[in-house]
Amino acid sequence: MTTVVVTGLGMTTPLGGDLPSTWEGALAGRSGVRTLETDWDEKYGLEVMIAGQIAVSPEEVLTRPETKRMDPSAQLAIVATREAWKDAGSPEVDPERLGVAVSSGIGGVWTLLNGWDTLREKGAARILPLTVPMLMPNSPSAYVELEMGARAGAHAPVSACASGAEAIATAANMIRYGRADVVVCGGAESATHPICLAAFDAMRALSRRNDDPAGASRPYDITRDGFVMGEGSGILVLESEEFAKARGARIYAHVSGIGLTSDAYHIAAPEPNGEGQSRAMDLALKDAGLGTDDVSHINAHATSTVVGDMIEARAIRNLLGLHADEVLLSATKSMTGHLLGGAGAVESVFTILALHHRKAPPTINVTQPDPELQVDLVRDVPRDMPAGDLVGINNSFGFGGHNVALVFTGA
Repeated sequence: MTTVVVTGLGMTTPLGGDLPSTWEGALAGRSGVRTLETDWDEKYGLEVMIAGQIAVSPEEVLTRPETKRMDPSAQLAIVATREAWKDAGSPEVDPERLGVAVSSGIGGVWTLLNGWDTLREKGAARILPLTVPMLMPNSPSAYVELEMGARAGAHAPVSACASGAEAIATAANMIRYGRADVVVCGGAESATHPICLAAFDAMRALSRRNDDPAGASRPYDITRDGFVMGEGSGILVLESEEFAKARGARIYAHVSGIGLTSDAYHIAAPEPNGEGQSRAMDLALKDAGLGTDDVSHINAHATSTVVGDMIEARAIRNLLGLHADEVLLSATKSMTGHLLGGAGAVESVFTILALHHRKAPPTINVTQPDPELQVDLVRDVPRDMPAGDLVGINNSFGFGGHNVALVFTGA
């Protein structure tokens, strides 16, 4: 089977508008969560007025014609794609050997609801002709495909908050099985909209710490009360190792293992014992030809929900056994908030950078760790990774029982 490597990375997140600023913010343990400067509380009665909003608006980076024809989710994907492609050295590749897999968990919610407002207030004649291409959930993938001129296939697997990670899995398999030499992949989300905030809050899924935005996302802390909405994009350039080496590319890491499972338990809640999550990690390690004692680092899904965090902790302990206290665990949503369909991609980038720089990013806001955690959580400051070969797992889980685990190994 063809070996898959990572040669380019790009991000735009609540911590920064590009890869260097986001990584610097993560290592500094800085929160990107802020108070929403809107009247949504007064206008709609919203009880959650905090979010991890994007640090640099795509309107500052893209041209006006570009922003007019793209939903914000696609705008973010394009910003991160351009950075990742440049970071990879802009490889020369036959368009028929170049693929795309970029996902969104929610899709073009801003386009859809703004269009509905226009229809109600101004009538059908004022609806934008590009409304459907902008709102469709594969819109980020389609715009990246057009940007790159990619003809090997453009995919957008939608699996809620696991979407970005599943897109990376799809991209890796495109290369593994000979469909492409290079694939641009990842996820993007821009869903900080009052309907999304109201709906998640109705599920009691969101933190209501309006008086402490920076401290609201607190995975594994006994005072955690829900996740914080985030937005952004993470994009990776994957290549076959043969193609990358032939052109002298810098290699960050290998995409060594993929594990995909489903819980078949509940439309929103994870299976309580984390069996599907454990199995996804186990399958990914077996796919990579590795064992549990090889794992150096895990970037956890860890959203900061009361129930979900401990289910994942159980899954990790069940997988690793006695080795659990030797693995460095990071929960970067504590800084970015939860980027939904973009989370798995951004956190995969964090995992790759942790291996590349041999430094695990911190988890912030954990002042009273849940005693059930029983894993070595990296808190407040980054931690140096151990000597030797490094293996990292990125976990991403989504409503509907979607479980995705990706294993990355150092270059």
